[in-house]
Amino acid sequence: MTTADIKGPQLLYDKKDVMKEYVASDKRYDNAYTLYRRCGNSGVLLPKLSLGFWQNFGADASYDNCRAIARQAFDCGVTHFDLANNYGPPPGAAEELVGRMLKEDFRTHRDELFIATKAGYDMWQGPYGSWGSRKHLMASLDQSLYRLGLDYVDLFYIHRYDPVTPLDETLQALVDIVRAGKALYVGISRWPLKALEYANSFLRAQGVPPLIFQGRLNLLDRAVQDEGVPAFCAKEGLGLISFSPLAQGLLTSRYLNGIPSDSRMARAGSLKAELLTPELVEYLNRLNAIAAEHGETLVSLSLKWILAQKGVTSVLVGARTPEQLKESLRCVESPLDEGIELPRFPYKIF
Repeated sequence: MTTADIKGPQLLYDKKDVMKEYVASDKRYDNAYTLYRRCGNSGVLLPKLSLGFWQNFGADASYDNCRAIARQAFDCGVTHFDLANNYGPPPGAAEELVGRMLKEDFRTHRDELFIATKAGYDMWQGPYGSWGSRKHLMASLDQSLYRLGLDYVDLFYIHRYDPVTPLDETLQALVDIVRAGKALYVGISRWPLKALEYANSFLRAQGVPPLIFQGRLNLLDRAVQDEGVPAFCAKEGLGLISFSPLAQGLLTSRYLNGIPSDSRMARAGSLKAELLTPELVEYLNRLNAIAAEHGETLVSLSLKWILAQKGVTSVLVGARTPEQLKESLRCVESPLDEGIELPRFPYKIF
């Protein structure tokens, strides 16, 4: 079964649909055997494509549009929602939005969802509003649970590596969070390999093995792969989920001919215009031609490439519209063609 097999309003919502009481599609698990992967050596299965709330789910976003995206994701079997304390804008807004959706649409489906949040980036003013201290992690998770309207999250990450706070303090806080019942699993995000190796040993010794590592891996940024993180995760039984798998939209058709006026790059947000060099435009068009030769879009090719890498459990995608999510979901329909060779971009982007 493919995403195209799911008929009716479950796949593409309009405003009339989101005004109705939500009834989840009874076909949402029809393609479970091809949609899910085991997360490392754990008992957890995650969808190959998970829904991220970093962009487009802030206070300035249309609630009906956000709701349509989340409903469509769930109706297609996407059960993993990924958040962080600071996602917005403003910080905390994405968690508040998801908390509202959990109450209004997914109240009876809580146990079908795998909800993650994080702490570590700037969240509030003062010396305890970021990084990896026990004080920050404990306070931040309590705030996140309040915004989400939950007693616990399924997965709690330390969001970034803190070079000053002792690793034992950060990691013991994660252990205590699980023991307090506020998270079922813990994860590590954006840590260098040596620190990840230490975290893995520490947490396993405490009986709270890390479930998953989250890092940026895509066709324009293979740094974690070059460092050996996916190989380590595969060896040690950790899952790995890639954030920004489409390089914030660069690995889509939007930038093949320059900068669209309504794009993230044109809005001078997290994607800077100076990144789009003539060399990068040439490379993107080359990838797009390869995708077309194999019956793919640049989006599906890029996502399938990540899913074909050793140790990868899932790709974490965002979406501005239900249509964008539909295109991304093509990556779960079939694997990357065997023997396909994708050139490597020779310059550092991020």
